[in-house]
Amino acid sequence: MATADDAERQAAGRGGIPAPEAADLQAFAVQLRRMNGEINRMVHGFALRDGLHVTDVQALAAILDSDEPMTPGRLKEHLGLTSGAVTACVDRLERAGHVTRVRESSDRRVVHLYYAADAKTAARTYFRPLAQAAGSALSRFEGPELAAALRFLTALNEELALRGISGRP
Repeated sequence: MATADDAERQAAGRGGIPAPEAADLQAFAVQLRRMNGEINRMVHGFALRDGLHVTDVQALAAILDSDEPMTPGRLKEHLGLTSGAVTACVDRLERAGHVTRVRESSDRRVVHLYYAADAKTAARTYFRPLAQAAGSALSRFEGPELAAALRFLTALNEELALRGISGRP
């Protein structure tokens, strides 16, 4: 059973802020699902427009967001796919002009995946309404509020990553 000391320690880890009530968690869950639904709708539209799978769009996002050149092996791990599925995904993306494969000059066995510049421009155009909505929403908040929202999203992503693709606790 949780004690007052446990609650104080948890609050201290959050800068003295008490744990959220169940109703707060429900409100967050509802808004996160709504946002996820809207983003998924755009992703599905983009995939359909370009003859891609939704997983292909996830691969593009992974390539775009990567801090270092993406490899098929890292993409496989990131997406939780088999080697064959990643090969098929990269083949589709390459045929559609979204990515290029470049062999590493020092080790020809290593292949890096890059988002093609023209395709990146087209994706930015397609997803511009999302960027505009984000910009409009951001303009409603002050720096400290935005910093807290970013910390929350970062922490949520970290928690989800800890649970892996199976969603296990």
